[in-house]
Amino acid sequence: MVNRFLVLLALLALTACARPQSAGFVAPVPEASRETIFIATMRTEGQRGQMFGEKRSTVMSYAELNISIPPNHQIGRIERSRGQIDARRHFAPLSATPLANSAKLNKRLKASRISAEEPLLIFVHGYNNTLEDAAFRLAQIQHDFELNNPALLFSWPSAGDPLGYAYDRDSVLFARTDFARLLEALNRAGQRRVIILAHSMGSYLVMESLRQLALEGKTHNIDALEAVVLMSPDIDPDVFRQQAGEIGTLPQPFIIMTTQKDRVLNVSSLLTGRKERLGRIQNAEEVDGLDVSVMDFSLFETGENMGHMVPVSSPAAIRFLRRFTKGVGLAANEFSRYVLLGESRKDGRLLK
Repeated sequence: MVNRFLVLLALLALTACARPQSAGFVAPVPEASRETIFIATMRTEGQRGQMFGEKRSTVMSYAELNISIPPNHQIGRIERSRGQIDARRHFAPLSATPLANSAKLNKRLKASRISAEEPLLIFVHGYNNTLEDAAFRLAQIQHDFELNNPALLFSWPSAGDPLGYAYDRDSVLFARTDFARLLEALNRAGQRRVIILAHSMGSYLVMESLRQLALEGKTHNIDALEAVVLMSPDIDPDVFRQQAGEIGTLPQPFIIMTTQKDRVLNVSSLLTGRKERLGRIQNAEEVDGLDVSVMDFSLFETGENMGHMVPVSSPAAIRFLRRFTKGVGLAANEFSRYVLLGESRKDGRLLK
């Protein structure tokens, strides 16, 4: 009875933090920035005034979306409106162009490339996300990390509701085959440099899709990946170990981003029987023997989203990672001040 009461309180807290919703497109303003993202989704079209809603579709849909970012944008934030959208002050959808199939998607991805040196980023969102939530987050990531090429959002049919945790877990299993097929289509089309960034429950989807490819003997699609990053993964560590073992050789680098300040994963732990989630493991020993690296962001401020997206919502974390990924030198004391890095290798070594 006590456990049920705690879960109810936790879900009510998440509901209180529910996002505002917008509908329709707005006219651009010259002082705002613009980001282009591509979408592949298993959501059904046209629900609740949105381009895509929470209902599951057996057919993949594709689109190209333009998003406006306001001139007053603060790094790590998504400025949203609770009333009428003003592109001078808020993130705003400008336009959406449907793409008929994966071939059209790949053609537009190649045509939109600005930097040949920059890999394609695929973002897989987490629990309690509408397509708008995920699209705005990816646009914010592109803008704040100064990415040159448009990225690709895989939007599985999350309910976009804090009370929809069970629905979302089922939707992950519903969509895992389709994400595997998307990776195959990208590989066939010559998209050889791909990085996956998966958040929260989206990490569970990615692991299930990679596992499926491995079990089907299609490991060349896994080998083609340049990197996989799981941010605040909502996965049972025992399940993750089993998934990794069935995948076999993991893409390298394979990075797990954690923080002890993640209050959303606290709720997930209550919902799943008080078992600690992978995104809140205490140290790299939890994944000892696996070819993964663990980056603990607990020393950064939590940013937005109850500490659930620190690497992309904390201004200090974003500035740090931007320099780190661009090869800018970091002093040893600066690195250790913020990020506790552990590496777990198959030969049993553990580096901290």
